[in-house]
Amino acid sequence: MASHLIQGRTVTMPVRIRDATVCSAMYPVRADAARAVIAYSGLDVAEIFPGKGVCVLVFVDYRDGDLDAYHEFGVAFLTRPPGSSGSVGLSDLRHAGAFVHWLPVDQRFTLEAGRSIWGFPKELADIDLRLSSPYKRCIVRKDGRLVLDLLIKPGFPVPAGGSSAPMTAYTHRDGVTQHIPAQMAVRGTRIRPGGALIRLGNHPIAKELSELGLPKRALLTTTSTHATMAFGAAEPV
Repeated sequence: MASHLIQGRTVTMPVRIRDATVCSAMYPVRADAARAVIAYSGLDVAEIFPGKGVCVLVFVDYRDGDLDAYHEFGVAFLTRPPGSSGSVGLSDLRHAGAFVHWLPVDQRFTLEAGRSIWGFPKELADIDLRLSSPYKRCIVRKDGRLVLDLLIKPGFPVPAGGSSAPMTAYTHRDGVTQHIPAQMAVRGTRIRPGGALIRLGNHPIAKELSELGLPKRALLTTTSTHATMAFGAAEPV
């Protein structure tokens, strides 16, 4: 069984998350603008409509897992599998993965583990999560500058889940793009069209999001109060 030594601790694969709250907002963006942002990865943006890709903003409260408790925020783009044909449409999303472009966290152990094990673009930031009410809010500051303030409104409950579903994440570090196979199961999920309010700050990532057309109406927002995950070993694409 593969393992990694992180700050004197052995982390065994797959890495498991036993309890987390996950909130996300999906935004339609110009596919050409998204391609310019992730050109360094060599991956292609999945188009849900001609000329339209998807940028996903996600924030997570990891309460119990192999990488300890921490907060995380992510900027990702839905991408086609490497080498796939350039089809367009909602069916394209069935096979899409998520290329993780930016992934700040607020604890050093998960920072080192995420970067060294999978190549996730983790960096330290101040991530203020407010999850006690039906409205879920995330405020991210980096180097004393506001990146964004994202509020997700309560959605409609969906039938109880719990079954594990596969997902694929992609990362890029030191000139190498990798894919990370993962599984996630969720409970306490709510979903709605739109449902997000976003305020951008003056950080370079905020400027990048602004150039993608944010703030704008979200396609879809989701909140899951209990999620479990398992992350496998990274493999070059």
